[in-house]
Amino acid sequence: MGYRVKEIFHSLQGEGVHAGRAAVFCRFSGCNLWTGREQDRPDAACRFCDTDFTGTDGPGGGVFEDAQALAAAILAAFPYPLAPLDGGGWRPYVVFTGGEPALQLTPELLDALHAHGCQCGVETNGTLPLPAGLDWVTVSPKAGTRLAVTRGDELKLVWPQDGVDPADFAGLDFGHFILQPRDDAARGAGAQAGADHIAACVRHCLEHPRWRLGLQTHKYLGIR
Repeated sequence: MGYRVKEIFHSLQGEGVHAGRAAVFCRFSGCNLWTGREQDRPDAACRFCDTDFTGTDGPGGGVFEDAQALAAAILAAFPYPLAPLDGGGWRPYVVFTGGEPALQLTPELLDALHAHGCQCGVETNGTLPLPAGLDWVTVSPKAGTRLAVTRGDELKLVWPQDGVDPADFAGLDFGHFILQPRDDAARGAGAQAGADHIAACVRHCLEHPRWRLGLQTHKYLGIR
């Protein structure tokens, strides 16, 4: 199969439990919940989406004919040797995101990266099955959708969402529960809306300590 990739880049993980960790991000093109076209945003399950995942024209993007070709492009994006940097079990980290990576992610691609010592994580909306072999699974549920992935390492709920109660997910089998304030900048919302969402998330985490507040630190730092 061919892999359609919007971009491949090296940065720090900005969200969730691994915030601050260096990684190579592979952003697949396409999503099952939104076309990515602005005219279709009102009908999307995640109208707050802040990501351009259409096409293959981003840095490092393209169409890769097989798993080995895409793995080679991902490995080439690391600016340092892939041999362990110390004796503490360090492994280079690859994050598959989108769009929706479950549309394209395969065991063959994971195997090709594992062969070079990489740890592979995914950020998914959880509505599609995932291939075996992932080292870290982050599920970010969206309103009006049904989860096919109900266990993993991290459940990251962007909130508030209309019709979504964090309590609906608290019984699922995840190691960490992250509540991330919804950023409506892509929809033209002002700073007050963002402040209100942060306040709501802070209040919920204080009242329900199973949840941890998660911020999009890359936006505060001005990095990708």
